[in-house]
Amino acid sequence: MGRMDVSESVSISSGIAARYATAVFDLAKEGKKLKALEGDIDALAVALDESADLSDLIGSPLYSREQQGAAIAAIADKMKLSPTVKSTLGLMAANRRLFVLPQLLAALRDMIADEKGEVTAEVTSAKALTKAQSDKLAKSLKASVGKTVKINASVDESLIGGLIVKVGSKMIDSSIKSKLANLQNAMKEVG
Repeated sequence: MGRMDVSESVSISSGIAARYATAVFDLAKEGKKLKALEGDIDALAVALDESADLSDLIGSPLYSREQQGAAIAAIADKMKLSPTVKSTLGLMAANRRLFVLPQLLAALRDMIADEKGEVTAEVTSAKALTKAQSDKLAKSLKASVGKTVKINASVDESLIGGLIVKVGSKMIDSSIKSKLANLQNAMKEVG
């Protein structure tokens, strides 16, 4: 019927990103340039978060291959990205694949963390964690996971208090918002 399931398009994007990520990671590892790759990933992630124009460039079908290629090359030069990342972005523009850049960055982050024996924990709290709290949490997570834990913290004031911690496929929700919702559900069942 010509319809495409949204999960299907996400899966396709992830597959495309994974292929590019594997190639970039392997080249960086061979050339002993993983540290430089990590810096490029961080810089590109910040640029994507902060620049609506960059997000528009990679996601809009209105730009031609040539326009995307020229723009991404200029951006890569301005950001002083490594030759491997610059040429990969150029290839992605030529193949009309820049739309997978966010998935590519996530896949590369995972590969680098795996190489370093790290795991990333997504931590959402009601207010910003102090350095001491973040370090203590990382230490206790390391004890349970067995790997060095890198904390990716975000704030959601609607949690009221407590934390939501996601490590891999595991999630621990100790937020007050969640506890209140559970209490409300228990009260509905009683009465």
